[in-house]
Amino acid sequence: MANTDPRVDAYIAKSAEFARPILEHLRKLIHKACPGVVETIKWSMPFFEYKGEMLCNMSGFKQHCALGFWKASLLKDPEGVLHVKDKNSMGHMDRITSLKDLPADKILVALIKEAATLNEQGVKKPAPAKKSPKQELPVPAALAAALKKNKKAGEVFAAFPPSHRREYIEWIAEAKTDETRDKRVATTLEWLIEGKSRNWKYQKK
Repeated sequence: MANTDPRVDAYIAKSAEFARPILEHLRKLIHKACPGVVETIKWSMPFFEYKGEMLCNMSGFKQHCALGFWKASLLKDPEGVLHVKDKNSMGHMDRITSLKDLPADKILVALIKEAATLNEQGVKKPAPAKKSPKQELPVPAALAAALKKNKKAGEVFAAFPPSHRREYIEWIAEAKTDETRDKRVATTLEWLIEGKSRNWKYQKK
């Protein structure tokens, strides 16, 4: 095989006995379908690159193996063998425990060739969907009243980013008793006057 990486040899050799023939078979098919592929190791597992972009990866675990395509969501997959959204393991073939769990070689080769074509055409992997920002939590009545009385603390709290405000709000709202709540409100005011966030003790200086 051309463009092989000895680190991939070592990875396969160290894999569980059941996993070695699976990984060897996948490796062989990837090189067969895409002769110009280049092997490497990323995130402690074998990756295969083509035209300067990642093509696919494989991995072996204690009880199963996995195969993943970098641009899986763009593959046509006429046979419906890819688990792009609903899957139970890393990769897009679900849990591979033996060679019998793999689709026919011609199906895998076709997918690898299609993935290679995407790289040749310079098609980029879709950017992940942006998560909707969390809604602002209502300020507990005890905290709102205290901030109204303490102008400086109120100004600092209002100027904080939503995540910092949320930390204080959740901390106070989680209090089990009125006594605990009042103590936390008092501490919150003290820290706000000093410009401190709820988790200031853990922030890097």
